[in-house]
Amino acid sequence: MRVIRTLERLKETRGLPEMLRADNGPEFISFRLDTWCRHNNVHLIFIQPGKPMQNAYVEHCNRSIREDLLNVYLFKTLAEVNQKAREWRIDFNENRPHKAHGYQSPKSSLSEPNY
Repeated sequence: MRVIRTLERLKETRGLPEMLRADNGPEFISFRLDTWCRHNNVHLIFIQPGKPMQNAYVEHCNRSIREDLLNVYLFKTLAEVNQKAREWRIDFNENRPHKAHGYQSPKSSLSEPNY
């Protein structure tokens, strides 16, 4: 139900994707999610068990969050987790160099041509 609630918010604010690629976790294999996807024309695709590279983008994101955030801080409150996660997301999306941007940060690659 949590996944469906999130998808409903996305539907209202950004629109829905044509497909969802998911692992075989309990939040994705429910009858309700399958039904919701069919009613909303979202194709639900599962990666093969034991093949995390079929979902490499998410696996990379999970690893980065774990190494750069969760393994670095000892959180005392949920508010602290939320604050540090916001800071990490901004740094990752705007300041950190990315291979796709010629090892420049996304922010600097927008202002400087990458030759």
